[in-house]
Amino acid sequence: MVKPVRIGVVAPASRIDPAVPAEVEALVARLYPDGRVQLVFDPQCLLTDNHFAGDDAARAGGFLRVANDPTLDALWIARGGYGSNRIAGTVLAGLTDAARDKIYLGYSDLGFILAGLHRQGIGRPVHGPAAHDIRRAGGEAAVARALAWIVDGDRTALEPGLEPGQKAAAFNITVLSQLLGTDLQPDLTGHVLLLEDVGEYMYRLDRSLFHITSNPGIRNVAGIRLGRCSDIPENDPDFGMTAEEVCRHWCERSGIPYLGRADIGHDADNKLVPFGLI
Repeated sequence: MVKPVRIGVVAPASRIDPAVPAEVEALVARLYPDGRVQLVFDPQCLLTDNHFAGDDAARAGGFLRVANDPTLDALWIARGGYGSNRIAGTVLAGLTDAARDKIYLGYSDLGFILAGLHRQGIGRPVHGPAAHDIRRAGGEAAVARALAWIVDGDRTALEPGLEPGQKAAAFNITVLSQLLGTDLQPDLTGHVLLLEDVGEYMYRLDRSLFHITSNPGIRNVAGIRLGRCSDIPENDPDFGMTAEEVCRHWCERSGIPYLGRADIGHDADNKLVPFGLI
């Protein structure tokens, strides 16, 4: 009998809908009827503390239980939102040897922890769909894509512009801007940097891209590719530039090559981007 792939699920940021675990497990049963995939939702996923899936200690504890469990092959994020930065230091300090060979998959707010993992060379951080994405329109395809990468290393799940032998990383624009200059900032020298965002005014994206492209470490990347910046609120007066025009502007000002668009974003079409060598 083939050893099952066991995937632990945690919620290091915002709380999830309590129905999500059953919905995702039902999809797994349909996709892998042979039982070769086992999901383990940590009880922390169903905690509630105001905005968060439990208080900081509970969320860090859930993450560490999964990361340090040698019987689990991957740690998958239930959802983003906000809160990963509040526990990143505790999580990174508490990881054991069992955490070093895992896949860590998620996006958005998880970027704080993915950055720290990449900085320390721990595991295989991957920017990609979260379990809660099953609630998006077409979200079953997003969840299936994430599982295909974890279970079979399916390269069709990857962002199509990634090239073998290339180094890459992907972040939410606002999250990356906030973590620069902290002890979570990874060395992205020679990486192609893919960026996306959701729900931010254009002037805020402009401000964040100014900060990102001004950082000396970021100026060592091989180039920037822009994913989707969706649900941008209307501004009065109108900012007058698109997200791509803003990204091009700051790349030109900083001397960072602008390498075109990327198929990532806060939607069901979000493709996967492993950190480091592709």
